[in-house]
Amino acid sequence: MTLSEKIIRLIRNTFDTVLYFAVMAVKEDFRNYVGRAGRTPGADAGQAGPGRSGSVKGGVQTGWPRETMAVLGNGPSLARELPGLLERTGDRDFMAVNFFALDERFTLLRPAYYVLSDPMFFRESAFRDRVAGLYRAMNGRVSWPMTLYVQYYNPERFDYRAVLPNPLIRIVPFHTYMYRGFRSVEFWLFRRGLGSANFGTVVQVGEYVALLLGYRRVELYGVDHTLLEGLCVDGRNRLCRADRHYYDAGAPAASQPVLRKVPPVPYTMASYLAEVAELFRGHEVLRDYAASLGARIVNCTRGSMIDAYERAAE
Repeated sequence: MTLSEKIIRLIRNTFDTVLYFAVMAVKEDFRNYVGRAGRTPGADAGQAGPGRSGSVKGGVQTGWPRETMAVLGNGPSLARELPGLLERTGDRDFMAVNFFALDERFTLLRPAYYVLSDPMFFRESAFRDRVAGLYRAMNGRVSWPMTLYVQYYNPERFDYRAVLPNPLIRIVPFHTYMYRGFRSVEFWLFRRGLGSANFGTVVQVGEYVALLLGYRRVELYGVDHTLLEGLCVDGRNRLCRADRHYYDAGAPAASQPVLRKVPPVPYTMASYLAEVAELFRGHEVLRDYAASLGARIVNCTRGSMIDAYERAAE
């Protein structure tokens, strides 16, 4: 890198840093909500020994008996991974995302953690009926302590407690404005619960929350990330793709236009590929952040397109 490139990079990173703190001061705040809330009360019931009540040190939860968090994505591979996970519910904590509460196995797995980060969960969208069904299912099915993490950014002031009055569900916000600047500042913000790992998928938010809570091994299941598979452009110049999930039961999916959820406007090829690139870059950031904490992120999804993490032995 030449001297002029270094100067330009320094100026850009300085500007991004100043902008980040200004936006946070106006739109959000500087509280570590995830760290203050700590782990789900009772999540380690029957596991903790004398004096193992847990504490927070340097923005990271410490002193808990379980060191492993399994984060469950919605990729098609989760269908074959769930039976094995249901047999190993005693040696790790679980984090579910998006519409997993609609699955009948939700009450068998009893995840102590749940993350919603897509705008469709707090803003009007074409998926409002399905989202309403999710909240009804979650409210009625949860009979164990569970922490639900939601975006701090909530311009319409959606009332999560109104749709989830279940007292066993604890609602904790996470910060949503992303920092783009000096890597050392980025990790400093991460450790204090002020950063955002919302690089493009809810799984990345889950990874960050798990690291902030002090888990030393974060396992990923159902994170196929085959986001370039089946891409095509139809006769109306619309970018299309067949999106598949574990709950599709293997049914072939027809290609549909790729739309942003809120508002539902079409992606162009350029904008879609730019978001996919940012998503995969985010996995590299989280890999390096985990290493800085002495933690590991392990990709347990066979056939996953993520190349940033170590893979579990098959």
